[in-house]
Amino acid sequence: MLVTFKSRASPDVLMLADLANYLLGIVGKRLGSRGVIARNELPDAIGRMEDAIAEDQRMSDAHDEMHYGTPTGVHERSAGLAQRAYPFLDMLREAQKQDTDIIWGL
Repeated sequence: MLVTFKSRASPDVLMLADLANYLLGIVGKRLGSRGVIARNELPDAIGRMEDAIAEDQRMSDAHDEMHYGTPTGVHERSAGLAQRAYPFLDMLREAQKQDTDIIWGL
């Protein structure tokens, strides 16, 4: 199932429901058939998302250091939270700049 995030501040962001549920959980929301991140909730949502991305990067670096002896290992990394969350985080930031809400629907 696909979830579409919409805002007047940026193009629509479309993602699978599993990823949408995970990202919404990070920002303190639940995935329902419809929902909204109000403009006054955006600063907290952005902070939570940035913290989660930084923590994911720290965990990935620690894993690489443990297994490969260097935090930037010579192996190919799978897509991390930063890559998966960037379109949504960009939408959050743009919505905050333009003082508008983000809505979603299934």
